[in-house]
Amino acid sequence: MTDNILVLYGSYRSDRVGIRLANYLVASLRQRGDNAELIDAKDVGLPMLDRMYKEYPKGSAPSEMERLAAKIRGADAFVFVTGEYNWGMQPGLKNMTDHYLEEWFWRPAAIASYSGGRLSGAHAATAWHGTLSEMGMIVISSTLAVANISATLDADNKPIGSGGDALARAFPRFADDLAWWTEAAKQQRARKAPPY
Repeated sequence: MTDNILVLYGSYRSDRVGIRLANYLVASLRQRGDNAELIDAKDVGLPMLDRMYKEYPKGSAPSEMERLAAKIRGADAFVFVTGEYNWGMQPGLKNMTDHYLEEWFWRPAAIASYSGGRLSGAHAATAWHGTLSEMGMIVISSTLAVANISATLDADNKPIGSGGDALARAFPRFADDLAWWTEAAKQQRARKAPPY
């Protein structure tokens, strides 16, 4: 069964290395048969949050916000790919995510974090867990944590070195966990409408 999975990425930096992890995940999910799509906050280009999507009168939200709302509503699951800035979340990804609320409900989310150093973005991953739960998603227990990102994935998004080997070994469990929760959520939504 094909799942529609959005892979969300949020760095606005000019020399973005984390995009390699986002692209690797999209390609790897597609190889498993999923319909995975990259949503790059920099490309979407939403302004700093002033009004949430739901606060616009119906049909009056900016076109890029409307398009993304439809993609979120049509997704079966989400993967949030996050770097870490000063032990915290990347503001670009958080800003894009915060434009929506009900659109996220009742689907699973997975977190893949990275850093240029040895801590793998673990602080940001921890912060995202609570945030995504509060926004109505079920956060799966499996995570990917990639240290020394530029020594783990090359410019063509291919695993390299021992870090790349570790990522390739960890990905199947991560994807299997997400697939299990995605199937469970789809079946439950088909069986019974969400309570709100």
